[in-house]
Amino acid sequence: MKARVLVVLIVSASVLLISAGKKAPAKAPPPATVQISEVVQQDVPIYREWIGTLEGFVNADIKPQVAGYIQKQAYQEGALVREGAPLFVIDARNYQDAVDLAKSTLAHNEATLAKVRLDVQRDRVLIAAQAISRQQFDNDEAAEREAAANVESARAALRQAQLNRGWAQVTSPITGIVGIAQVQVGALVNTSTTMTTVSQVDPIKAQFNISESEYLHSAQGNHWLEPGQSGSPLDLIFEDGSVYPHPGKVIVVNRQVSPQTGTIAVQGSFPNPGNILRPGQYAKVRAVVDTRKGALLVPQRAVSELQGTYQVAVVADGKVDVRSVQTADQVGTMWIIDKGVSAGDKVIVSDYSRLRPGTPVNAVPASDSAKPSETPSTTASSSGP
Repeated sequence: MKARVLVVLIVSASVLLISAGKKAPAKAPPPATVQISEVVQQDVPIYREWIGTLEGFVNADIKPQVAGYIQKQAYQEGALVREGAPLFVIDARNYQDAVDLAKSTLAHNEATLAKVRLDVQRDRVLIAAQAISRQQFDNDEAAEREAAANVESARAALRQAQLNRGWAQVTSPITGIVGIAQVQVGALVNTSTTMTTVSQVDPIKAQFNISESEYLHSAQGNHWLEPGQSGSPLDLIFEDGSVYPHPGKVIVVNRQVSPQTGTIAVQGSFPNPGNILRPGQYAKVRAVVDTRKGALLVPQRAVSELQGTYQVAVVADGKVDVRSVQTADQVGTMWIIDKGVSAGDKVIVSDYSRLRPGTPVNAVPASDSAKPSETPSTTASSSGP
């Protein structure tokens, strides 16, 4: 009996040992979750940006037309002045004296002319009666012509004196923003002295340089650079990245390409209500230079660069497929792909560096996928003014 119990115990122990030696099979880990975005196909405008500066549409250096001491500054610096508004007043007493002298000279010459004309009228009667010689009559007629010329000369001198007296009040030749005075009351100025500058700033000009190839592309392509309304509208971008709300237009394309830089100067005109923009201000100008028909777009974060080549990971049949792609322009947060993907492909926008091709994944749509129309191209061709 004891022997039978012992045998049962030994068999039971053996069964337990054998069972303990066999491990349960490990469960396969769930597929990694990745975020995806579909490849979009649509027509995309291609933007370019250039760096330039703002300039007054007209910049008038104010110089006096007569010399003298400044008696008064008649404007507020930095203010808007109208055409003809007084800016400075120069001491005009000597110019007033010249006007008075010119008036007296004119009166004297007019009196002389009146007397000579009476002599000529009298001589006509006398010469008809043969009471005087022909020589005397000819002399009197010559004296009349000389007196008439003296009157015209005196009138011209009077006009010049009056102009000089009027120029003692220095006025603005245009409507615009007037700068800080470069001379002070009491200073002696002459016709070469720059007193201040007035700039017409509405509209205002933006000058920038484009490359020779960009110019040729416009001339042979969509003519975005055409001056006037037919060209592409210009956008002005401030230093903080905000876009000026009033679009501009190209007004001037320079006559030549600079041999030093290989660029050509372009000027654009922008409305400037309220005179917010000022000459000398930093300017980034943007324009649509082309349109890509049926472009394939993927988010930039879906594209990775490796040793000069670009790759994207696509989810196909629930598995990772890594493809080499050929990239083109960047459009906002999107990238145009020329080769390697098709419309509707689901590209991975989350980190896939640890996933090998063929790895099963759980694909979920990315909630913050950028749209190509949200932001224009950030690919810029920039050049200084």
